Amino acid sequence: MTTFGFDTPMERPLPGGRAAVFVPHLDAVEVVKEALKNGSGMVGFGNADRTVTLYFENNRFRDPALHAWQDKIFKAYSRMVEQAPTVNKVTCPADSVVQIGFVEGSEILVRDMTNLQAWLVRSGAPDSMPESADIHAR
Repeated sequence: MTTFGFDTPMERPLPGGRAAVFVPHLDAVEVVKEALKNGSGMVGFGNADRTVTLYFENNRFRDPALHAWQDKIFKAYSRMVEQAPTVNKVTCPADSVVQIGFVEGSEILVRDMTNLQAWLVRSGAPDSMPESADIHAR
């Protein structure tokens, strides 16, 4: 399955702009597998060399405000568009992730709830699953 399509944003968005939402592919490279745990929320954009730059939030410190998957997505998106210093960033081969939707400002559209649910179950965070595919910030 290709994950790098015509609709994958190809540059870092400005605040309010569109970014892709990803989950790890089952055969992801080791650096991705190690970084992305606990139902991580991952956003990013494609690069000209066919890699993907990911910003993620894995809620390593178990902050209750970041329990829901969508809250992790909004946190990672904020870091990315504000260009905040972070260690929660990785560039990886495009085939290490699967694009499941988009985030744009305060809205998330999940186009592949099946892959999202599988990721959250695999990573031990099924209770962080959003109720619908169309999500708006609280």
